[in-house]
Amino acid sequence: MLRTERGGIYYRVADPSWRDPLDGTYAAMHGGRWTAPGSYPTVYLCQTIPVARGIVNHNFEGLPYGPEDVAPDAAPMLLDVTVAPAECLDVASPAGAQAVGLPATYPLDASGTEVRWEACQPIGRQAYDAGLDGVACASARSTGEELAHFNRMNKLAVAKSRPFAGWFWPLARSGPPAQVDDST
Repeated sequence: MLRTERGGIYYRVADPSWRDPLDGTYAAMHGGRWTAPGSYPTVYLCQTIPVARGIVNHNFEGLPYGPEDVAPDAAPMLLDVTVAPAECLDVASPAGAQAVGLPATYPLDASGTEVRWEACQPIGRQAYDAGLDGVACASARSTGEELAHFNRMNKLAVAKSRPFAGWFWPLARSGPPAQVDDST
């Protein structure tokens, strides 16, 4: 296992109805890429806003509506989260991925298919059992990194909250792109 240090500002895509968006209990109960169902709390964070946008777009894949159709008060907000210096498993570098038995091309395998969660969950467990603070990994949703943070000893704090319209739309800060009427 290769280790790396992470810290500073990361981003959390959060449902505005969540009581505590830094509570990793949901991932502990239902699982995530680095967390098997019924395991340990994990808070999933994004290194950049484009990675956070990729997460939202992925969450809408296959639905009959998109993020532009969600009511503003129900749309995902973005939290700027301060991460205290954290010792993490390195799955962000090709060498780190290979050290835990994943392909150097992680998050994709040699055929270009996304590595399945079932391959990652035992690795997350090893990192957790080794006392690490989380897993730093290449994002499967956008160029950049994600951080699966185990939030040991409350090393996370919300620094800022951003409403959906203020962070998701890259060019228009007040809402979705204008609809074009091409019926004429």
